Amino acid sequence: MTTPTTPEIPRSESLIEYPSLFPIKVMGLKVDGLVHAITVVAHAFDPTFDASTIELRESKGGKYLGVTITVTATSREQLDELYRTLSTHPMVKVVL
Repeated sequence: MTTPTTPEIPRSESLIEYPSLFPIKVMGLKVDGLVHAITVVAHAFDPTFDASTIELRESKGGKYLGVTITVTATSREQLDELYRTLSTHPMVKVVL
């Protein structure tokens, strides 16, 4: 008995054209230093990152802060590593 398989999309194929501006939403507790920490990570992966483009959104109860950064994505590997770095940062709860 055979089962149908879904064809695997090769990792090199991407729906994103590089380079391109790519928004990433990062959420964490609203604490001093959160935005600065995210900015430092963004600069590490995109030296042209402009911190003046950061968008902030506080949660309804004021406990959490959503920080949207827009980086210049140059490759899938860069984005994957940026997501990993942000996701494992101790101040970050969620990365979208």
